[in-house]
Amino acid sequence: MGHHAKNEQGRELTSSHFTDAELEAGRLLFAQESTFLLGVARLQQLPDDSLPEIAFAGRSNVGKSSLLNALTGRKSLARTSNTPGRTQQLNFFDLGHRLTLVDMPGYGFAKAPKAEVAAWTRLIRDYLRGRVGLRRLCLLIDARHGLKPVDREIMDLMEESAVVFQIVLTKCDKAKKLPQLIAATEKTVGEYRAGAPQVIATSSRQNLGIADLRAELAKLALDEALG
Repeated sequence: MGHHAKNEQGRELTSSHFTDAELEAGRLLFAQESTFLLGVARLQQLPDDSLPEIAFAGRSNVGKSSLLNALTGRKSLARTSNTPGRTQQLNFFDLGHRLTLVDMPGYGFAKAPKAEVAAWTRLIRDYLRGRVGLRRLCLLIDARHGLKPVDREIMDLMEESAVVFQIVLTKCDKAKKLPQLIAATEKTVGEYRAGAPQVIATSSRQNLGIADLRAELAKLALDEALG
């Protein structure tokens, strides 16, 4: 144990809550081949959900593509774009036939046409409410900015939909007061029945917290013995 992360100033950010065995299970799972299945713009196109699903959502430009690429150790599993809000569909990836990763459209991007945003919001709501295999939604929050009202709206939607959500802080190497932010975020999450209590702090750029997130998600994957 004693896995520590530091920010650019060399101050300690977080220490891992996971055992070495849990971290190794996460490493092994995410070392599996990850393949793109399909992109879905309408609910009728959804693939079957026989595997457990983990969805990733966040405000546009939160670093979602970078996090997915860091998790899977691929440089281009999820395309990063200079234009936030480019991902306008649900993108499904198979991870070693044990887990499905779902890259959701970024939200809170004002420049998209209103009709497009409405269609997008409807797709996300319907997916969250009706997806039996969805085990967890990782809600990505930029550690430099913390929770915004639009993030609270997504958390409220999770509560309504009875979908467990996990806050994942991104870009933590650039955060100035990370321990206070984690404490404040965990307090807010505590107001929700659907909120997973532990906030996971990450930095894709410095590979911080990636092993912890892998370990957490590995607990939700299809057991190899059953697969």
